[in-house]
Amino acid sequence: MEILLANPRGFCAGVERAIAIVEHALEKFGAPIYVRHEVVHNRFVVDGLKAKGAVFVEELDEVPAGATVIFSAHGVSRAVREESDRRGLRVFDATCPLVTKVHLEVDRHCKAGREIVMIGHKGHPEVEGTMGQAPCGMHLVESVGDVAIIAVRNPEQLAYVTQTTLSIDDAAALVAALRVRFPAIVGPKKDDICYATQNRQDAVKTLATQVDVVIVVGSKNSSNSNRLREVAENLGVPAKLVDGGADIDPAWLAGKVGTPGALPAGRVGVTAGASAPEVLVEEVVERLRALGGDTVRRLDGAAENVNFPLPRELA
Repeated sequence: MEILLANPRGFCAGVERAIAIVEHALEKFGAPIYVRHEVVHNRFVVDGLKAKGAVFVEELDEVPAGATVIFSAHGVSRAVREESDRRGLRVFDATCPLVTKVHLEVDRHCKAGREIVMIGHKGHPEVEGTMGQAPCGMHLVESVGDVAIIAVRNPEQLAYVTQTTLSIDDAAALVAALRVRFPAIVGPKKDDICYATQNRQDAVKTLATQVDVVIVVGSKNSSNSNRLREVAENLGVPAKLVDGGADIDPAWLAGKVGTPGALPAGRVGVTAGASAPEVLVEEVVERLRALGGDTVRRLDGAAENVNFPLPRELA
């Protein structure tokens, strides 16, 4: 069995920055450091930061007065920022700069008097944070069906933004539906879906043409990891999402999953979501080796040289 590794895969610049902010804050100020929501959606990463003294909370009322709190990479609403100011908390903002870019777009559209449609997944922290930037009101659409039923005040004064970790193909379908129903709708000058999401989805499309099954390393609550699984499945290739090597079921390697009498998979593809560290990819590869993998081949892919600086106080 041959193991093929997608490229690029794993950590993006926004995730690396968010983790570094927590680690540097712990070094400078000592434990505990409070983090609102999981700083990135990966169980291994979160557990590692907990072991170093990070305390993860859902709301700011769980943070003691005068403590240090870090906002996750997914961003927060204006109301959360205002609450932190009222309570005098020391704040470090780990919001991915590409999410901040979307927040600034929302602010610009509101000032221009436009209503805003957000394409995203209800309940995701990034969506909640972005929609919480808009005093002018926003509409959330998750499907083409949602586009058909949203009611807006003025179709001539309308804009859209998107969650940064969506499926590129799904987002394009929703944008097309919005443009059909609202021809005057205004979009971002540059696609909101981040470079890392696009690169990893493109890499999976290349990977899926060469393998019998795809293993995606990433946690279940990771949006971009789930999209990688869906991209492979939409190309007709069985795909499984795992937190690590221990989650791999040998039955997945029996050719086409669920096909009686299928021959063993000749090639297994491995990729990782933007919040999954390379150490977990290595763990998955070792597990696949134990199940019959004898060679590992790394595919070519887009080069990534993006780097986001730390806050000045932590640099």
